[in-house]
Amino acid sequence: MASEDTAQKTSSHSNDLRNRIFFTIFILCIYRLGTYVPLAGIDPFALQEVMSTSQKGLLGMFNVFSGGAVTRMAIFALGIMPYISASIIVQLLTGVSDYFKNLKDQGEFGRKKITQMTRYGTVLIATLQGYGVAVGLENAGNLVLNPGLYFKIMTTISLVAGTTFLMWLGEQITSRGIGNGISLIIFSGIVAEIPRALASTFELGRTGALSAPMIIGIFILLILTVMFIVFVERAMRKIPINYPKRQMGNKVYGGESSHLPLKINTAGVIPAIFASALLLLPITFSNFGLSESNLFIDFASLFSQGRPLYMMLYAFGIIFFSFFYTSIVFNPKETAENLRKYGGYVPGIRPGERTAEYIESILVKLTTIGASYLTLVCLMPEFLIAKYPIPFYLGGTSVLIVVVVAMDTVTQVQTRLMSSQYESLIKKARFNR
Repeated sequence: MASEDTAQKTSSHSNDLRNRIFFTIFILCIYRLGTYVPLAGIDPFALQEVMSTSQKGLLGMFNVFSGGAVTRMAIFALGIMPYISASIIVQLLTGVSDYFKNLKDQGEFGRKKITQMTRYGTVLIATLQGYGVAVGLENAGNLVLNPGLYFKIMTTISLVAGTTFLMWLGEQITSRGIGNGISLIIFSGIVAEIPRALASTFELGRTGALSAPMIIGIFILLILTVMFIVFVERAMRKIPINYPKRQMGNKVYGGESSHLPLKINTAGVIPAIFASALLLLPITFSNFGLSESNLFIDFASLFSQGRPLYMMLYAFGIIFFSFFYTSIVFNPKETAENLRKYGGYVPGIRPGERTAEYIESILVKLTTIGASYLTLVCLMPEFLIAKYPIPFYLGGTSVLIVVVVAMDTVTQVQTRLMSSQYESLIKKARFNR
């Protein structure tokens, strides 16, 4: 009977995992369908002509993150970026505001409150960006069939509704599916555009814009970049932890050795996404339609790929968010206190404050290496993209997001499988006793 119950439990865990995977795929299919639903009142032929000459710079980045919805000017054209921008603002406030710090320390209630504020911030930012897109579309010549107040209102409402729906889809994946919903939405958008990027790359080779050795070199660089990302993401520093022996009656407990794993890139892909979101935010009002204002045109040109200002701001954003996000997700003082509470200690380091300082010093070194790695991966291909007509989808940021999100999702699947196996083994051991 016990073996039958264990088999039923294992089967139940397998069914739950399968349902979660199917649910995630279903939600991502809904997202992809939404990227083909166009905004009302836009001439599709004029839009195709405008977008065919505006795929460089941050507009290209925006189009990648929205899964091609920008080129089609779909209801998901803003993508999930307003949510990410709101998350940046809220997380920055948790580091400087006592009110948000208190909310963070209130456990589940505080987390729900912060999530609610992030949602309100998303709607506000999406409204501002949606109105900016509507104005930009009207200023783009004959793109809008019937310009006016009605078009602005309907476009803003449609874009805000699209972003809000995407935010809800991401939350559903996180709670009922597999992986981080927001990251998977960006991931699916990039992956969906890769075949088009490959086709356009081969077309450039056919027309002579790119030589055959250059195309081969691009793919070799792409493979090496993927291998480098996997190597660094898997690398970690293991801090040895010892537990003293304790005697309780006639039995001796403890005396075990373990380790505290610290990843080189603790922040993951978040710094690259956050830095991209901040670069996209200031020019939303001008870059879609490339407003006729010379000020906007000059300002947008400073953010072209390969320009010094673009590179500097991007690198600064990645480095800043690497340290900032790491400080949020990992607290050396809390870790040292937990070790002291359970009797663990680092060999040669006094428990308590000294252990916290030791862990923090290692974490700073690892974060420095991780931030440098992220900056290298994200910026090196940008020089090639700026010099050669390479599709933006093959850039370092998009490759980084695809590889890291795929690795995290596979890790979650493996964790769920292993947890179900461990549970069945424990039940078998108890039955044998």
